[in-house]
Formats: sequence, structure tokens, C-alpha cells
Amino acid sequence: QVQLVESGGGSVQAGNSLKLSCTVAESDFTVNTMGWYRQAPGKEREMVALISDGRATNYADSVRGRFTISKDNDDNTAALQMDNLQPDDTALYQCMGTIFTDHWMTSWGQGTQVTVTE
Repeated sequence: QVQLVESGGGSVQAGNSLKLSCTVAESDFTVNTMGWYRQAPGKEREMVALISDGRATNYADSVRGRFTISKDNDDNTAALQMDNLQPDDTALYQCMGTIFTDHWMTSWGQGTQVTVTE
């Protein structure tokens, strides 16, 4: 398992912004897709945003236009800028990455809580 280190998150009022970051701890590995999933209490985990090595992006309909994902291929770091946050965005956000060591694998970060209040 390759470690992904997450930072960011917290509690904000609706309409405000937060930024999440995720770094692959071992920079020598080849990283393809990185992104975030989230899970709210009582709900299934859902994809939030993904970005490929070629920087192609994919967003959930609920966040498109408000969230922006970016990736630095040189240091295997991804960021998720979340603007105009709404209470429905409240969830545990978990970073993921598809990483090649001696085979392709998917690794997950520890998760970070995002709470949005009215």
C-alpha cells in the first residue's frame, strides 16, 4: 500500500471555500489518476472529481462548476479547490490514486472531514 497524505478540510459556512491537497508519499512511483471520493453519513460513497495523468478531468454533476481539481505530475500532488460550498457537500472526503510500483494499484488517503453549515 502506497501512502497518500491529505491536508485541508474543516468547517465553513455555506458559500465559502476550502482546498484539499493530496500527495503520494513516495515520489518515485508513477501516478496516473488521482481524485477524491466522499461519503456522507447514511449515504453511499460517491466520486467527486478525478484527474488523469494527461490532466483530463471528470466531475460529479453536483460539484461541476464549483469544484476544480488540479494535479502536479512532477511531485505527484493533487488539489481540489472547492468554492461556493453547500451543506450537501458535508462529508468525509478521501483522496485516491492509481499508482504503479511493480504493478498498478489503487491507494487511498486517510480522509478529511468537510462540514458546511448554513
